[in-house]
Order: sequence, then C-alpha cells, then structure tokens
Amino acid sequence: MKKVVHLIAGVRPNFMKIAPLWHALNATGWCLPKVVHTGQHSDINMSEWFFQDLEMGQPDYTLQAVTGSHAKVTGSIMIAYEDLLMKEKPDLVVVVGDVDSTVACAISAKKMHIPVAHLEAGLRSFDRTMPEELNRLLVDSIADILWTPSKDGGVNLKNEGVEDSRIQQVGNIMIDSLTMALPKIEKVDLKSEHDISLDAPYCVVTLHRPSNVDDKEQLERIVTQLVRISERINIIFPIHPRTKKRLIEFDLYSQLLQPSLTLCDPLSYIDFIAAVRKSSLLVTDSGGVQEETTYLGIPCLTLRPNTERPITITEGTNQLITLDNLVEKVEEIIENGKPVVPSIEMWDGQTAARVVDRIGQFLNVR
Repeated sequence: MKKVVHLIAGVRPNFMKIAPLWHALNATGWCLPKVVHTGQHSDINMSEWFFQDLEMGQPDYTLQAVTGSHAKVTGSIMIAYEDLLMKEKPDLVVVVGDVDSTVACAISAKKMHIPVAHLEAGLRSFDRTMPEELNRLLVDSIADILWTPSKDGGVNLKNEGVEDSRIQQVGNIMIDSLTMALPKIEKVDLKSEHDISLDAPYCVVTLHRPSNVDDKEQLERIVTQLVRISERINIIFPIHPRTKKRLIEFDLYSQLLQPSLTLCDPLSYIDFIAAVRKSSLLVTDSGGVQEETTYLGIPCLTLRPNTERPITITEGTNQLITLDNLVEKVEEIIENGKPVVPSIEMWDGQTAARVVDRIGQFLNVR
C-alpha cells in the first residue's frame, strides 16, 4: 500500500514550494502525495494556476479558511484540517514556509500524533513583531523533521536547543521550482500578454508588507522615491491587492502614473520570473524573491530592517535598505551593473530529490 503524504499550502509561495516535491513523490511508486489547499488566499484561481504554471491539477482537498485576523484564519484552518484528519490519517504531513496555514496544520497534525516535517525550517529574522517569525518558531519547536535550506538554518535551530537528529539540510526548494519552470519562463512574451515592454533597462518593484503600505506617511515616501527612480530607469510594478487598496485610499495612486512607470496586476509565477530574469535590479519587501534573485544573479534591494534569509546577503545579491538610501543604492547598481552569479550550497534544483530520499528513510520504504 502506498504511503500517504499531505502537502500543505495556503498562499501562492507555498504552492511553488510543494510543486517540485509533489512531482518527485508522484514518481516514486511508493508514495501518494495529496495537496491540501487551506484556502488562506481564496482569490487564487487554483485550477488554472496549478495546471498552467505547476502542472499539478486540482488540489486533493480545499479547507476554505475564513478571512480576518491571524487568530480567525489560524483557528478556522485548525478546525477544518482536524476534521479532514479524522477521515484520513496520512503517514506524514509536510508544511512549508511560515504562514498561518503552516502553523495551523502542524498543530492539528501533532495533536493527532501524526508526524510533521517542516520544509524551509530554521529561517529567522529575529524580529518577533513579525507574525511569520512567530509561526516559524512555533512550527520548528514541534515538527519531527526540520529540513533547512542552508547552513544558517541549522545553526539557528541548534542555538535554540533543537537536537541534531531532527535537523536535515536539504537545500532550497524554491530553486527547484525555478529550474523546473525555466523552459516556460524562456517562452514568455510579456509585451503581447501584458503590454509590458522589456526593451529598455528596467527595475521590478514588489511591495506588500503592512509596515510599508498600511502607514500613509511611509507609503507616500515610497511613492515619492519610486517616481524619482523612474526618472533614472524604467519601473515595472505588479501591484499587490493590499498595496493598490492603500494607494487608492491614501490618494497616492495617481502619482505613480508616470510614462516610465508601468503598473500592472499581480503576475503569475512564470510571468513574474520572466520579468525579474531580464531586469537590472529588483526592489522588494518580500521574502522568497530574495532567493530567486540571488540564484539568477539579479541585484535585490530589500526594503526591510531585517531578513530571515541572511545568506542572500552574505553569499547572494541581496541588500537591506531604507528609504533614506534607496535612490542611492539604485544609482550604484545602475553604475556598477550586475554582480557575478553566486553559487550557494544545495541551491541546485535537486532539493526535492533529497527530500524524497529523507521521506523514504523516515517511512521505512527504502
């Protein structure tokens, strides 16, 4: 009988992380991977997105999380997932990343004595005001297996007293997604599909964190800086729904309507990476894209006081910046050009294969 492994995903980056693992587990012959979509981001057109970008088909289960506060989202997912686990007890539950879905399903599974593995474990920003940091700490404290993307993740876990037997460095699963999608990415025509021109040098911008977009004064300063940057280099700005809502609410959206500043709706993963891949630099407050730009050798300016991915700074192409030095840093990159593409241990597109091997060992199938 095949081993059943639940792969938990709630927001778009989660699906990108489980896709390579789903394909690798499906190919084993001994495993039946099942995708559990918690519904944390209910606005994703899951059928089309999965089929076109990840080639996974429909999720096996959709939990329909409620919207609202972190407590409401987490609680609703815990209740719904517990109901599912009462009907089907998998051999292993794999949670990824650091969103509310991750901690909710990990807790529900552990309370029913089902083993839990955390993919992308050990990442730390050391900022406990971030909900994601609390989720990371909670999940890593209870998971049976902790799969880290790099050596710093293992160091963080050991410093927290985690025993060596639970820690396994497997590499960065996001790089698997990227390399798996490259053939499609290379065929993307953003001009015909989204009327986005890549002819002149450009910068890609992504902003969504509450600390940057929910405060009117902060967002107004960001808009002013982006307009200044657009006078020096073209900007492509896929606007997150949260950010667009605030821009309109604060009467700032019209200021971004500049000839060299292209505004568009959020792009699919394939289209977004196609834009990033040919860009001169990226300005962001996101997490995963710090890793993808490092792999692609694209300079990344992260508008945050900290990052849970410090290896992208020490060994990659990422820099933490503030609004006070944003324009200056953009100018430096324009003048100096792109850095040499770095090579980080186990960021090689083979993470899913290593994880499958570890799962096989854990479930005693090899």
